[in-house]
Amino acid sequence: MRPRKLVIAIDGPAASGKSTTARLVAERLGYVHVDTGAMYRAVTLKVLRAGLSPEDRESIAALLTTTRVELRNMGGALRIFLDGVDVTGPIRTQEVTRAVSAVSRLREVRTAMVREQRAMGKDGGIVLEGRDIGTVVFPDADLKFFIIAGIEARALRRQRELQEKGTRADLEELKREIAERDRLDSSRAESPLRKAEGAIEIDTSNLSIEEQVNQVVTIARERMGEKPLP
Repeated sequence: MRPRKLVIAIDGPAASGKSTTARLVAERLGYVHVDTGAMYRAVTLKVLRAGLSPEDRESIAALLTTTRVELRNMGGALRIFLDGVDVTGPIRTQEVTRAVSAVSRLREVRTAMVREQRAMGKDGGIVLEGRDIGTVVFPDADLKFFIIAGIEARALRRQRELQEKGTRADLEELKREIAERDRLDSSRAESPLRKAEGAIEIDTSNLSIEEQVNQVVTIARERMGEKPLP
C-alpha cells in the first residue's frame, strides 16, 4: 500500500528562501508546487495595468470576476499565466513588489485566491508556499513549516536575484522595502503573516539551499513512514 500523499504548507516572509525550498521539495517528492505569492502578484499586475488604486475595492472585486490565474509546470519550471498570457517575468518587477501587499490584503482578493488554492490541494501531493497557508488555506495541513531569515540575508538574496535579471538595486533600500513588507503583511486584517500552530520553524540565514531542502524532505518522508535516504 502506497503512503498517502501529503499537503505541505510552507510559510514565511519575503526573501526568506521559502519559494526555492518549496519548489525543490516538490521536485524531490514528486509533488505539485504552488507558489501562492505568484498568484497574488498576478492579480496585482492586473490591478496596476487597469490603473486601479488598492483602495478601490469595488472595482478590484469586479476585475476579479474576469481574472484567471494559472500555474503551469513547463519544462521543469513553474510559469504563471494571467488570463491565458505568460506573466512569469512581469510579476517580479519592483513595481509589482511595492504594490502586492496592498492588493493582497484585500478580503475580496484573498477569498478568490484561497478558493483556488484549496481546490489545487484537495487531493494532497502538493507543496504550497505563501504567508497564510498553514493558518488559513490549509490549517489542517499534514506538515507546516515557517521559514525565516535575518533582514541582511534576505536583502542580499533579493539583490542577487535582481542582479541575475540585469537590475541593480541598493542593498539598504532593499532592507527598507523588506522591513516595510514585513510590517504590512504582519499587521493586515485579512490573513496576517504569522507562524501557524504546530509549524516547524527553520532559520535559513546561514543554511545552503540543499541543507534547508534536506530538512523539509527528511521530515516529510518520516511522516509518510519512509526510511530516510542514506
